[in-house]
Amino acid sequence: MDASNRLHTALTSAMLQLLRPLCRLLLRHNIPFGVLEELAKHAYVQVAMADFGIPGKKPSMSRASILTGLTRKDVQRLVTGPEPARAVPSDGYNRAARVLTGWARDAHYQDEFGQPLPLSVQDGEHNFAELVRRHSGDMPVRAVLDELVRVGAVARRDDQLLEMVARAYVPKASEVDKLGILGTDVADLIATIDHNLQHGDTDPRYQRKVMYLSIPYAVVPDFKRESATRAQALLEHLDRWLEERDTTNPDDQPDVPRVRLGLGIYHIEAPEAPTFPKEN
Repeated sequence: MDASNRLHTALTSAMLQLLRPLCRLLLRHNIPFGVLEELAKHAYVQVAMADFGIPGKKPSMSRASILTGLTRKDVQRLVTGPEPARAVPSDGYNRAARVLTGWARDAHYQDEFGQPLPLSVQDGEHNFAELVRRHSGDMPVRAVLDELVRVGAVARRDDQLLEMVARAYVPKASEVDKLGILGTDVADLIATIDHNLQHGDTDPRYQRKVMYLSIPYAVVPDFKRESATRAQALLEHLDRWLEERDTTNPDDQPDVPRVRLGLGIYHIEAPEAPTFPKEN
C-alpha cells in the first residue's frame, strides 16, 4: 500500500471513530441520516468556498463542485438557499462570561477581602450596568443580567442587590446551550489537530492526553476527584493569566488584531473497545 492509500485509510478510520459518538447523540435526539447528510453538504461547500479558493480569484461554484464532488446544481442550491438553522452565536456566551470574570477579578468590584461585591443594577458607585460597559462593551445590560440569572451565576437578593453565586459561566438550564458547547468544543479540538497535521513541525499547538486502557472501575471516582482538582487549579491559573492580558473593551480598539485563545481539558471514560455486530 502506497503512502497515499495509507493516508486515505487512516483518515477514513478516524472519521468512522469520530462519527460513532456523534451518530449516537443524533439518534438519541431523533435526528435522521438525511439531516446529517444535508448539513455535511452545507459544510463541505462552505469550507470549499472559504478555504480552498485560488489566490487572486473569487471563489466559484464550479470549483466548489469539483472539490466536493457535488453537482454544480447542488452547490448553487446550497450557496443561494437559506442556511441551516443556527443557534444563538457564541459572542453572547463569551461576553456574559467576560462580565462574570470581570466581577470576580476587577478590584473595583471587590471588597477588602477580595470577594465580589453585591451590586445594584444601575445606581451607586458599584453597579452592574457599569460592570457590563467596562467588561462587555455595548451588550445590553438587561440581556447580560437575564442570561447570568438564567444559568444560576447571579441571584437577586431581597434588598434588590445582585449577588454572584457562581464564578463560572456554565449554561446548565438548557440542553440547547450544552449542545452549542458541543459544537464549539469539538470543532476547536479538530481544528487544533488539523493545525498540527499541517504546521506541527514549525508552529505546534499543545495537544496531549494521558490514558490507560485497563483501569479497574473502582479507581474511577478517585481519578475524577484528583483530575478535577488539578485541572480546575490549572484553568483558574490560566484564567487569571489571560484576564490580565485581555482587551477590556474591544470596541475601544477596533483595529487591534485579536484571537480567541484558551486551553480545553476533558475527562475520558469508556468501556473496553466495543465490538460492532456483523450480519452472517
